[in-house]
Amino acid sequence: MAFKLKVSAPFICMMVLVLATGSNGGGISIYWGQNGNEGTLADTCATGNYEYVNIAFLATFGNGQTPMINLAGHCDPYSNGCTGLSSDIKSCQAKGVKVILSIGGGAGSYSLASSDDARQVATYLWNNFLGGTSSSRPLGPAILDGIDFDIEGGTGEYWDELAKYLSGYSKKVKKVYLTAAPQCPFPDAWIGNALKTGLFDYVWVQFYNNPPCQYSSAEIANLEDAWKQWTSDIPATNIFLGLPAAPDAAGSGFIPVNDLTSKVLPAIKNSSKYGGVMLWSKYYDDQSGYSSSIKSHV
Repeated sequence: MAFKLKVSAPFICMMVLVLATGSNGGGISIYWGQNGNEGTLADTCATGNYEYVNIAFLATFGNGQTPMINLAGHCDPYSNGCTGLSSDIKSCQAKGVKVILSIGGGAGSYSLASSDDARQVATYLWNNFLGGTSSSRPLGPAILDGIDFDIEGGTGEYWDELAKYLSGYSKKVKKVYLTAAPQCPFPDAWIGNALKTGLFDYVWVQFYNNPPCQYSSAEIANLEDAWKQWTSDIPATNIFLGLPAAPDAAGSGFIPVNDLTSKVLPAIKNSSKYGGVMLWSKYYDDQSGYSSSIKSHV
């Protein structure tokens, strides 16, 4: 005699809801490196709040310039003082946190002059921060997980070439993750073409300092429309909602915790490309406790 389990419709609906919620859970990406008062990299990862940490920034590179990292008050790269970060990087990775080098930034001196220039920069990044070898690795021997394109100046040329050259190294040692932090107006003025390559794993779109597409005064339509365009038109594994971690972290675009958890996240999490939230930056997150407040909702 066969035994049949009767399952009520409400129970099935509840199970579907649980599965859907679990499958669309996201992570938090944080930028670290631009304020000496934000704690160490190891401490940042030890909070348990972040799945991705972007070390910001390699602010000078390309067009014949000697590449130079700038980590504000954390260490002095000119005296090889940042190599001690290697143990912190390994500590983060041991906790499952991906550690990524962010190149560019809002105040850097960088550009790519040609496809060959892009190739040379990719070679430099591979040998000095990723799986290659160099006698002058700025962050020591630790192998970072990838490269973040935070390109906010210069020209929009050859970033697609840089992505292709870096992606080519993924076949060696371990995967090279490619991430990017475009502005929310679509397409991004600098790396719009690069993002079309489909080589980027995570794209944390800056929904701040851009009034036409950011959240403001309980008005979600602009952000929602921009989010739909990004998730439908960019062939990336995951798209993240990039936000200031505190009101002072950006000129505009801060979303109060309650608005984010009750209005914004429910409106965007139904996308299969939803990856989570990116915050600028660890220093401001320390001031506000933003990541701790939103973590269970992301």
